Amino acid sequence: MDDERPDVLTIGQLAHRTGLPVRTLRFWSDEGAVPPVARSASGYRLYDAESVARVELVRTLRELGLGLDDVCRVLSGRTTVAEVANAHVAALDAQIRSLKVSRAVLSTVATRGSTAEETALMNRLARLSAAERKQIIDEFKKEVFGGLDLEPRLRDRIHAFSIELPDDPTPEQVDAWIELAELVRDPGFRARLRTWMELNTPVPGQGRPPGAPIWWARQVVQTVAEVIKRGVSPEGPEAAEVLSELFGDADRTAVMRSLEAGIEAGAERYRRLVARVRGQYSAPDATAELEWLARALLAQPAEVDPAG
Repeated sequence: MDDERPDVLTIGQLAHRTGLPVRTLRFWSDEGAVPPVARSASGYRLYDAESVARVELVRTLRELGLGLDDVCRVLSGRTTVAEVANAHVAALDAQIRSLKVSRAVLSTVATRGSTAEETALMNRLARLSAAERKQIIDEFKKEVFGGLDLEPRLRDRIHAFSIELPDDPTPEQVDAWIELAELVRDPGFRARLRTWMELNTPVPGQGRPPGAPIWWARQVVQTVAEVIKRGVSPEGPEAAEVLSELFGDADRTAVMRSLEAGIEAGAERYRRLVARVRGQYSAPDATAELEWLARALLAQPAEVDPAG
């Protein structure tokens, strides 16, 4: 009988040789991926040594994620492994990006203990298209920066300002975008940041506002950080010298108003979120330095010129 020939294998023997279940081989055979080379007198499928190699190739392609249709196209010569692999790489890249977004959203949900409604919102924000993300930022820019009397160079910088989430973001960038999108869509935050901008933005022909150096020059924060490191108290006499060095004879009330507006607006949080979304280096959180400054300004009134 044909099924007793030593050069052929029954489907059971092929299963034993390859370590695959008979039902899997039967399915592949029915789909044309591993067709039998002959039939026994009893009508059973028979395979040969080349069938074993074909099974190994099918298994490899299936493990790489190819569907049986693609496998059959490769085996029939209608396409090449390279062509199919290229298409699957693109599909896998898209799937990986989607999984990263899902992981970031779930991680944020777990950290925040979010409700179902909050989870749905975060998922929508994370999966916005580039055009939709741009629209959110453009609306934010218009409300916060629009109509300000700005120096030309600063106006150009704000006009070109963008917050782009890359096509292949890290989970940290997705998490930062979710938080930032929630923040910039909040009307209260927009209003507070607008107030802060009005108090701290240089106006053409009028010079820099008294408190602006706190926000536009990191040297102020660095100076305060060094002072804190030395253990200087904001209520002590040395703090008065620090304030004089930083602000000279500027109106301390205006400086305090600028500082309070930035703290209330959450300007430091906003700055760090923008950097995280962009994947850029972000200067350390300056909250402690800003709070020291606020305490010092309250405790250290400016000296009054007796001759005035």
